[in-house]
Amino acid sequence: MPNLALRRPHRADARRNYDALLAAARDVFAEQGTGAPLEEIARRAGVGIATLYRNFPTREQLIESVYVDEVAAVARAAEELGELPPWDALVAWLHRFVEYAGTKRVLIDSLNRDSEAMLSCRGVLREAGEPLLLAAQAAGQVRADATSTT
Repeated sequence: MPNLALRRPHRADARRNYDALLAAARDVFAEQGTGAPLEEIARRAGVGIATLYRNFPTREQLIESVYVDEVAAVARAAEELGELPPWDALVAWLHRFVEYAGTKRVLIDSLNRDSEAMLSCRGVLREAGEPLLLAAQAAGQVRADATSTT
């Protein structure tokens, strides 16, 4: 799987702040769009605005980080679901993918679609879902001509 590592801080307290900012940004962007006040994101994360800017110097970096974090979560879900029967795993992953699509819809207009991160995200999603699709096809539960595209 291509690397989608975010630049998370190493110290535990700084990492908690970083993760809280991502979670708050995801919620605020979903509610108010990507033009939402950054102060609201910092407030919901329980940190000061300086902490937000220390982690995400620009709004664009914050938006991209939220997007990359969502893609990584979808990819992790595919790995975790691999233990289920093929059809159940594929259906559960597709449900998770639909949740991600809602986040993507809010963020996509604010992202550089040709950036390295975006191109990498497409590959990660394809690689995450492909084994689930192939397993369901091998079990005879999905048509052989079905393909995965993102």
